[in-house]
Amino acid sequence: MDINTQIILVIIVTSLATFLSRFLGVLTSEKVKADSKVFQWFNYVAYATLAALLARMIIFPAGVLAEADLILRLIVLISCIMLFIITKKNLVLPTVFSAILLSLLSGL
Repeated sequence: MDINTQIILVIIVTSLATFLSRFLGVLTSEKVKADSKVFQWFNYVAYATLAALLARMIIFPAGVLAEADLILRLIVLISCIMLFIITKKNLVLPTVFSAILLSLLSGL
């Protein structure tokens, strides 16, 4: 089997896995109540996983982010959280602001 056939096969298998899980989610979503305990638990697990990944990126960064000092990363994080709260949960402004602020502080 040549490399092109393998790539196509991998794309097909991953697409099927993705669309199958989405299809099953659509089928079962009518029976799940958004205010149920199970739904809330999955929501909490998703937020906890996201928080853990973000904490890992801040504390143990990889790539270019590792060149910035920990104190600079923490300053940017706290500033962006404050901006997020001030702008009533706007995600765009803190994201853009974090890149700009980290670039400026790293250059000093």
